[in-house]
Amino acid sequence: MNVAIVHYWLVGMRGGEKTLEAFLELFPQADIYTHVYDPDSVSDKIKNHKIITSYINRLPFAKKLYQIYMPLMPAALIHFNLQKYELVISSEAGPAKGVVPSPDAYHICYCHSPMRYIWDMYHEYSAASGLIKRAFMHLLTPRLRLWDVYSANLVDRFITNSNWTAKRIKRYYNREAEVVFGPADIEGYIETERAPEDYYLFFGQVTYNKRVDIAIEACVNLQKKLIVAGAVSSMKFIEAYQKTELVQFTGRVSAEKIKKLFAGAKALLFPGIEDMGFVPLEAQAAGCPVIAFRKGGALDTIVEGKTGVFFDEPNSSSLALAIQNFEASEAQFNERSIYTEYVRRFSKAAFFERVKKIIDEKKRV
Repeated sequence: MNVAIVHYWLVGMRGGEKTLEAFLELFPQADIYTHVYDPDSVSDKIKNHKIITSYINRLPFAKKLYQIYMPLMPAALIHFNLQKYELVISSEAGPAKGVVPSPDAYHICYCHSPMRYIWDMYHEYSAASGLIKRAFMHLLTPRLRLWDVYSANLVDRFITNSNWTAKRIKRYYNREAEVVFGPADIEGYIETERAPEDYYLFFGQVTYNKRVDIAIEACVNLQKKLIVAGAVSSMKFIEAYQKTELVQFTGRVSAEKIKKLFAGAKALLFPGIEDMGFVPLEAQAAGCPVIAFRKGGALDTIVEGKTGVFFDEPNSSSLALAIQNFEASEAQFNERSIYTEYVRRFSKAAFFERVKKIIDEKKRV
């Protein structure tokens, strides 16, 4: 069948782009439609497909400042002509699902997240913005919310990555969404040999909303070593939090390096709220326990008392207590087979099986 995948923007390789790669493995003939495309920032697997961009891509500094053009993106989707496609998959975390397929087409929206900055995290993003940006957010958010709800009517079926995201889809769009876990690329981590050392690990983009500040403060207060691995959004961030030799910032790391860090870490600290989060799954595939905030997709991906522990309040004191509780029972997290068996339900193979089943159900109707 003719397949189009509409992805919000292609300016990096994060969880949404990993999911896009999985869809491209399922549908190697698919064309990609997106608002902004930076060829230097995505994988060859994505670049090997035909990629059609909206006019947003031609606006000044779009590859770096794409988010400021967010209010223009709903209108830009109108210019995508999808009438020849039998299957349309919108990959939604920014404006993507508002395309208009053929009346005979089947439109599946894989919703990574309803747009956080206009819904449940509006106040956090607003508080972290400058005066001018905050004023524009206040002015434009009501209109974006109306469009976001209306465009949900153009979707035949919603699927999503976690029960947390499904609950948010129900709240904002009044639509049911089927949870399809994954597609975590866990196979490369399962063979990792664990050799725990005396440090904790934070891995991911180092930004405020990931709440790395909580991880740093908890470890400093407990006098525990913390390695912070991942691209840093601002040097001011390092200056603010590199208070002690206990905290080591590595910057962006290779796939092989992160495997070694997972192998040596006492546990991964995961203090932010993620819609699903591939990082805890990769850590668990490597046999590394996870200490996570009890909210979001982590509730689906971590088994308390077997593959990790939770903390209940979004502050360093609560995380510090969880670290102490973890260390008091650390031995119970050493059974490697538990991790391997558990993470397979989030694998690419499991993801492929469930997506194929959804499409086959439509074919039988």
